Amino acid sequence: MQVYVVGGAVRDRLLGRPVADRDWVVVGESAESMLAAGFRPVGRDFPVFLHPETHEEYALARTERKVGRGYHGFTFHAAPDVTLEDDLARRDLTINAMAEDEHGNVTDPFGGRADLAAGVLRHVSPAFAEDPVRILRVARFAARYGFAVAPETMALMRQMVDSGEVDALVPERVWQEVAKGLMEDTPSRMFLVLREAGALARVLPEVDALFGVPQRADYHPEIDTGDHVMRVVDYAAAAKAPLPVRFAALLHDLGKALTPPDVLPRHIGHEARGKAPILALCERLRAPADCRDLALITAQYHTLVHRAGELRPDTLLKLFRDCDALRRPERFAMLLDACLADARGRLGFEACDYPQADWLAAALAVARAVDAGAIARGCAAPQDIPKAVDAARVAALADYKNAHPLPARS
Repeated sequence: MQVYVVGGAVRDRLLGRPVADRDWVVVGESAESMLAAGFRPVGRDFPVFLHPETHEEYALARTERKVGRGYHGFTFHAAPDVTLEDDLARRDLTINAMAEDEHGNVTDPFGGRADLAAGVLRHVSPAFAEDPVRILRVARFAARYGFAVAPETMALMRQMVDSGEVDALVPERVWQEVAKGLMEDTPSRMFLVLREAGALARVLPEVDALFGVPQRADYHPEIDTGDHVMRVVDYAAAAKAPLPVRFAALLHDLGKALTPPDVLPRHIGHEARGKAPILALCERLRAPADCRDLALITAQYHTLVHRAGELRPDTLLKLFRDCDALRRPERFAMLLDACLADARGRLGFEACDYPQADWLAAALAVARAVDAGAIARGCAAPQDIPKAVDAARVAALADYKNAHPLPARS
């Protein structure tokens, strides 16, 4: 049995990066011979088998042929006469089209090693254009490795967008790739590559619309809203923030694309205007509820968080209630992380002080420390309990503000 490790495991080993999973390809075998060797079939669309001892997946070498639009529009052929080179030729990028045998010998028929050394993402063959998911994968790899996209590959990606092939992407796969891209080291690279290919306007038009939208230079020396949002997501990534925070960072300013021209560049009211595009994007991509909900409260309340020092005690309590922070302090903490990324995702402000985060976290702890049960027991009428609890929390927040004044945002 001729067995090879292929794809990402070979690529990452050559880059000196950790190898999380290994993909195996078997050459010269059939489904019958795999079953006879004790492998268990698991593949529905093409022959994939579980190793009898390690339970890793082993796929028969195969070729593929495009028969319809989109990710699922392929037929596969797996047989003993399919060579290793045949199998590698169907892969997307040269850096993913290498194989390694049990002795460590690398088969590299398309120059993947040279492209790794040069930091280039290059398609293997014109068949790249048959699968629109590959546009998203190229952009994600750019975010992971910082590699440049080969000019001929970028041209092919643009052709795929122009032909409408990218419109066949299913929402679940778009979300999967976007979520993975957000978790890379430099997420902005994914969105910028998609934008260069013309694909961002098709898969994330709400984000694409931010580029070219001006902002006040005193708060945003980078001026362009799209530039700002890219800096925010990269700061969130550098801070190792979880996915909901990075997603909220990406969407927090969507309302700025809807600012009336007579209000520019101040963007008064952009917080509320962001709700509709966030809901539309999340529904279209079927984003998880935790990501959607954090994005919504970040868009709505990030400017209020920035102005925390100006808020009256009753306004502070309303902020906590509106964000459900009294019941869900962990989500409020993620909101503060997204707001910190927003503050530092500006040209020249990458290391600016942001005391609002710690100050608001402490204020929330003060409000939550009020003994609502004791107050309830002291109320003669049940209907008076909510007002009494609120009054106690406002009083506690007033004491906190007096003891720990926070300067107004400069």
